Amino acid sequence: MLLYRKARLVICLFLAIGIAKNSSAQTASSRDSKNEVYIDQKGVIRWTKTNKEASFFGVNYTAPFAYGYRSVKALGVDPKKSIEQDVYHMSRIGIDAFRVHIWETEFTDTLGNLLQNDHLQLFDYLLYQLKKRNIKVIITAIAFNPNGYPEKDTKTPGFAGIFRKGEEATNPKAIKAEENYVRQLFVHINPYTEQSYKDDPNVIATELNNEPSHSGPKIGATEYINRLCNALKEIGWTKPIFYNISQGPYYADAVAKSDVNGFSFQWYPSGLVSGRWLKYNFLPNVDDYTIPYDTIPQYHNKARMVYEFDAADVLGSYLYPAIARSFKTAGFQWATQFAYDPMATAYANTEYQTHYLNLGYTPSKAISLLIASKAFHQLPRGKGYGAYPADSSFDVFRVSYKEQLSFMNGDNDYYYSNNVSTPPIRVEKLQHIAGVGSSPVIKYSGYGAYFIDKLENGVWRLEVMPDAISIRDPFERPSLKKEVTRIQWEPQPMSITLADLGDNFDIKPLNAGNSYSTTATGDDFLVNPGVYLLIRKNHKNLKWNADSYLGTTKLGEYAAPQSFDTSPYVVHKPFTEVSAGTPFVLKAKTVGVNASDKVTLMIHNSAGGRYQVIDMIRKSPYDYEVQIGKELLNPGLLSYKIVVQSGTNNFVAFPGGHPGNPADWDNYNNEEWETYVVANDNPTELFNANNGRNEADGTPFGTTYIATSTPNQLALSITSGGRRGQSQGAIGFHVYLTDKLKGRRSNLVVFSRLVVKARTQNTAPVKMKVALIDDEGSAWSAYVTVPNSFSAIEIPLSSLKKDSYMLWPKSYPGFLPVSFKNQNSTSFDISRINMLEVLTGQDAAADKSINAYNLDIESVMLEK
Repeated sequence: MLLYRKARLVICLFLAIGIAKNSSAQTASSRDSKNEVYIDQKGVIRWTKTNKEASFFGVNYTAPFAYGYRSVKALGVDPKKSIEQDVYHMSRIGIDAFRVHIWETEFTDTLGNLLQNDHLQLFDYLLYQLKKRNIKVIITAIAFNPNGYPEKDTKTPGFAGIFRKGEEATNPKAIKAEENYVRQLFVHINPYTEQSYKDDPNVIATELNNEPSHSGPKIGATEYINRLCNALKEIGWTKPIFYNISQGPYYADAVAKSDVNGFSFQWYPSGLVSGRWLKYNFLPNVDDYTIPYDTIPQYHNKARMVYEFDAADVLGSYLYPAIARSFKTAGFQWATQFAYDPMATAYANTEYQTHYLNLGYTPSKAISLLIASKAFHQLPRGKGYGAYPADSSFDVFRVSYKEQLSFMNGDNDYYYSNNVSTPPIRVEKLQHIAGVGSSPVIKYSGYGAYFIDKLENGVWRLEVMPDAISIRDPFERPSLKKEVTRIQWEPQPMSITLADLGDNFDIKPLNAGNSYSTTATGDDFLVNPGVYLLIRKNHKNLKWNADSYLGTTKLGEYAAPQSFDTSPYVVHKPFTEVSAGTPFVLKAKTVGVNASDKVTLMIHNSAGGRYQVIDMIRKSPYDYEVQIGKELLNPGLLSYKIVVQSGTNNFVAFPGGHPGNPADWDNYNNEEWETYVVANDNPTELFNANNGRNEADGTPFGTTYIATSTPNQLALSITSGGRRGQSQGAIGFHVYLTDKLKGRRSNLVVFSRLVVKARTQNTAPVKMKVALIDDEGSAWSAYVTVPNSFSAIEIPLSSLKKDSYMLWPKSYPGFLPVSFKNQNSTSFDISRINMLEVLTGQDAAADKSINAYNLDIESVMLEK
């Protein structure tokens, strides 16, 4: 018996050793000298040659496929030229990583055989261009999706055209086609690099499947993944293999048990497809990336990548470095934003309306991504930086919602996404400057990005992009017929204060077609979009020219968009309300308007008096303003137009862009902007359900707008439970208040209470939370009981207490934090309120007596 037990013990030990070896083999990837990177036994991605930790930060980009391909072709743009320009811009904003889920349905047949067509050839060309810029690649081999979005699907030859997405991991015929496809894909010879994807060192890894759809037993998911891994190993693949673990948390342990070397995650902290520009402070939403898989043994010691992330529907330029910081804290070594817009279509943002990123068209966001890339490479993996707002400054980086700023202030690098007042910490050591707007070193009034790179003492390269002016909300429903950002090529004043350049330096053109040359007066000069050498006065033996290189950049390289339209357009958002007798400045941004054109305001107050015609003052090539005096600010309704006059008889009136002189007797255009003029103590509206569809954000399900007994009044009705997918916890909404209150911000101190008109359709009254959140993410709330009939529920502002608030729109993936409480010690300041929150159902988990919560809200007011 004892002998039997000893024998059994030995057998168990051998089995344990075997399992450990197998686990080790699955964790690490081969340290093949032909491969750029490998994954070690602890799941760390390392450079093969140096054994140092590696980090990669970049973008997704889809121009060879689907709508990206079709739209570029529809505009008559050469796809190869488009790829060249876009990859050049990627390199300028610090990108060294590229990932895309390739639409195999466009270049395979139903059996998974490769088809040599335009899509595959353009992808080959894209990989070639990326390799020239030293941008590393992870290929996500299988999308298993149709190719239509945002258009209707088109007929495609591949296996994804005959199987549903849900069959990809369960249908034997689909799996066989996928195996055949991945074998052929990675031995395919790229004619531009003359290497297969398998042997190209620039392709450092693969992610097997984009957002897989698993069903059935978990063992089936593990077997499916392993079959694809084995298909790759059969062709001699030795590079890391990743698989998505965040898409379906139920199958996380099944994924972890597979033979892959690492796991892929995504992050959309502002949700997706809100249909409008979200202007809330999202820094609390990106405070932490918490991964819930630590209880799965096989999850440990595997590499981590972020295949997609973005601040969707956000045009502000303050988030990307904070996202990069949270990724590094969570242990990620690869992160790629989704998705970089082709320059050819970025004027309309049609590819993915919820995403918008392009150096030419969103310069501040592009510089923010550059700073995020620097942070991702520079910050150590696993280090924490506290909670917001303390973590807004980390290492040499800073982010600010109030300043709409991403900022890097390093020894050699000085980057800013918006105006900044902080000087460089070591100006004498600076090698690279990039920004939008002005800083203590660079003064610039243009609206495009610029880059200034040191070549040698006394010689710098200056690259200036044309002005990009946002004229419409880029996140609304898109169309190639609708321009959302106007490009204008205007000369702009610039000053550069660098001791290394001194005063009166020369500015010499480098890029083709650019003949503009000048000399600075002191450190001031006028500059056109283009590339230039900046040369210190009396510098000798200049060795740099357009054909010289700085890294992978040829000095004379330049790519910039042209204007889609040149007609006049006026951008203006009227104040909802202004206080009577308090003068204010009315501002407008214009494009397509020359210095010789006349811009006038035609304005009238319903309280009396004639229309006044007032000349607006030109503050910059695009900015006009005028002071509205007390004589127009009696309580009533201001109605006004802005008129652009070119020459003697050419008039265009806004809003609407109506041609003709509004003063003509037969001009029937009545479209006007309106602003209410109210007494200082008049109540102000924070929310009205009649406007809710344009301003309320929150739980996506169970939201309707219903009629009430009040004439011409809707109520926002939110209900939990019911349909599959509806919220079972807290339900409610947020409203952005900063723009709404801008005209009355200085008078908010007169108010002492909130008044909410609401009811519940539940049999019993329900508890409702109402909160005001400031611009730094501090929430103050009160809890009230809502009866069964519409009632005006009063909440004294003095009763508001410091509280948490919901992080809406809900983040993807769903396992991330859903609420936030700012732990700072600030007190309530009504002048700083940024957001309104209304919710119910927060006690749903504890109170099982209520199956569904309902709340109907007509309005929320601030009153004296």
